Amino acid sequence: MVAESKKFALCVLLHACFVHAGCAQSDTLNRRRLNTVIISSAVVLPATYAGLYQLWYKDSPSQPFTFFNDNAEWKQVDKVGHFFSSFYFSYGSSQVLQWSGVKPTRADLAGAVAGFLITAPIELFDGYAADYGASPGDLIADAAGPVFFLGQKKLWNEIRIHPKFSFHQTGYAPLRPQLLGENFTSQIFKDYNGQTYWLSFDIDKFTRFPKWLNIAVGYGANGMVYSRDSENEAGGYSPYREFYLSIDFDVTAIPTRSKLVKTLLFAANIIKIPGPTLLFSRNKAEFRAFYF
Repeated sequence: MVAESKKFALCVLLHACFVHAGCAQSDTLNRRRLNTVIISSAVVLPATYAGLYQLWYKDSPSQPFTFFNDNAEWKQVDKVGHFFSSFYFSYGSSQVLQWSGVKPTRADLAGAVAGFLITAPIELFDGYAADYGASPGDLIADAAGPVFFLGQKKLWNEIRIHPKFSFHQTGYAPLRPQLLGENFTSQIFKDYNGQTYWLSFDIDKFTRFPKWLNIAVGYGANGMVYSRDSENEAGGYSPYREFYLSIDFDVTAIPTRSKLVKTLLFAANIIKIPGPTLLFSRNKAEFRAFYF
């Protein structure tokens, strides 16, 4: 998936999260709510895809549908981004269906399917665009997010391991601003050097532990001005992977009865809060008192 379309995915993702947080589950099927969800989805999603096509694909030369293997690019950080987005599309879709009164088990399965179907069409656009091509790796990552969501619900009947995201600016974006971003906002979506993806574990769901305190493991990469290692090395850069171990904070543990506050806390909990972190890369470990 092209970097710009990730901006689209994240925007829709955040919308889904806000819908999730404001929804209280219903014990019985509410056909009025369910019809509202179905009709809204039938209108909003096609309109969103149509807008995406007009913005980023309309002027791109077309080709017969083609696959393009980009698995070796960006140290697979982009693939983790696909996993992250499709997970939360699944999560949000399930919650909206439960708000409509659909039984949780059915809502979770339907939500997982929806999470994949929402993200997969972007590969269809890429497949017909001569500048890109559909990525099998992206499709696998798009499926992995829903599987991770549904697996947790089947195993524990709740989400105990939360994907999270953090970003910091790097010195690489100014070297290729059109590719890696010209300003802070665009760099969030384009500069993979500054992106870190986390799995935050609710330890209190496994053993006695403070409810508000989590342990998170993270993944990122650095030294990438070009997408492939060979291109970076030819340009004098040395790309490398980074792994992290950090404490995290579960802000949803803050007690409140306000739907608005719950909405804000749920949205905030998708972002990894800065904290003391152990960084592992290039066969050495480094401690950061404050890493984001």
